[in-house]
Amino acid sequence: MARRMHTLAPQEAPAPHRAAMRRWRPLRWLWSWLRWIGARLLALMVVLVLLFSFINPPTTWTVIQGQREFPGRTARQWVGLDEISPHMVRAVVAAEDANFCNHWGFDMVEIRRVIASGSSRGASTLTQQTAKNVFLWQGRSWPRKLMETAYTPMIEALWSKRRIVEVYLNIAEFGRGVFGIKAAAQHYYQTTPDRLSLRQAAALASILPAPRVRNPQTGSARTRAIVSGAQTIRADGRDSCLGLGR
Repeated sequence: MARRMHTLAPQEAPAPHRAAMRRWRPLRWLWSWLRWIGARLLALMVVLVLLFSFINPPTTWTVIQGQREFPGRTARQWVGLDEISPHMVRAVVAAEDANFCNHWGFDMVEIRRVIASGSSRGASTLTQQTAKNVFLWQGRSWPRKLMETAYTPMIEALWSKRRIVEVYLNIAEFGRGVFGIKAAAQHYYQTTPDRLSLRQAAALASILPAPRVRNPQTGSARTRAIVSGAQTIRADGRDSCLGLGR
């Protein structure tokens, strides 16, 4: 009797594409999970930006860290932009982001200039710095920079330019344990933000790149440059988005 051959039915044989699908299934699951997390993180970011467009941020990571390092020196009180000297507003724009009114969060002209010159100086705008100071942490890392890049256009879309500067000035660090323009005006000049002179405002703006190692000096070369810059953006209209009057 001929020996009967036992073979698998065609439908029982594992198809090559099925095996491939099984191999890729964990990656597909991971991708779906990452998309789920990413969508909810993005939604949370939008909600926070929208919320802080009309509610003042109660604190920031930098302020919390400052409270630990310098207890008793971080008291700050929020002041509206109308309670801050126009000199101070123009000085900080001139010092940190002269084209603030003309860009959407990223100063491409300045970025190209920095790249072309090979300079190590950054080109962060006031909006980027506000995103970092309000929502993120200090330091240089790719995760933080990516999140800053995501927050920046959201802030530009949902906040006015006046709101951006107001928030920036109220959370910026002006020295060891000195946060916000009201605390800075009192700490350095025993005055209120609305009474700051142009030279005092420029001196305060001059320390913002390194507030823990610099002191405001009204006669320094950088202060004089900021005074000139503030006068320039007033004259050429680059402060037009701030509603400061002439």
